[in-house]
Amino acid sequence: MAGNKGGACMQRLFLTLVICGSVCAVSVAQQSQPGAPPDAPSTSAQSQTSSQGTNPLQSGMSFFQLLQRKSVVFPDLATNAGPLDAWQKFKLAANNSVSLATVCAALAGSAYGQAINSPAGYGQGGEGYAKRFGADMARSASGNLFGTFLIASVLHEDPRFYVRRHLSFKQTVKYAAVRLAVTRSDSGKRVTNFAGLVGLLAGEGLANTYYPEGNRGVSSTFIRYGSDLGWRFGGNMLRQYWPNINRKLRLVPPASATTSNNPQ
Repeated sequence: MAGNKGGACMQRLFLTLVICGSVCAVSVAQQSQPGAPPDAPSTSAQSQTSSQGTNPLQSGMSFFQLLQRKSVVFPDLATNAGPLDAWQKFKLAANNSVSLATVCAALAGSAYGQAINSPAGYGQGGEGYAKRFGADMARSASGNLFGTFLIASVLHEDPRFYVRRHLSFKQTVKYAAVRLAVTRSDSGKRVTNFAGLVGLLAGEGLANTYYPEGNRGVSSTFIRYGSDLGWRFGGNMLRQYWPNINRKLRLVPPASATTSNNPQ
């Protein structure tokens, strides 16, 4: 009975994510996107995407390209210093939930969970891996919904990441760590990052509705929350270096991201 309820909750989460993404795709398709980030697709690539036929596979690829027009890796890299309204934060939450960084982190996390058989209730084999991957994606989606959209909108916080130039490795480590607890407000002031901290915790609390019986409760929630903060720190480090990495490897057409010399 508990398994059926957990499966139903997971299905509802995925349905919510798909609906959010669909709305986001329509909105992005209808609006121009100024200020492309370091790894945004080129204009010619976007035109080629829009000229594709109605092949289901091509349509699916177009859908995700529309969702991630700002960045296929880190949609939350700031491209301007202007504030985001609530609808823009909602779109950012949807983009973050299906970004390449999120998918890769879920794939890696699920592989590690499979190796150590955690959560044990998901079992092994392809089915167990699929459940772990689905749960990781759902946790990310709910964390973004609570943090990047709801809390950031209510408290007027800026959920984007501002790349800082000319930092040493030690300074980058410090900035990535501080950025976990400190962020910018919509007006550019230094504020506590409730969107990032509480959003992740709320997402892990919701995960208790679909995680296996032996991996629920306060202890398990905070263990997952600690893991989330570790992943977020690593992600901040990679975000800081991503413009240079992308420029050197030429993964996608480069552009200038907004940088900040502020301590946020």
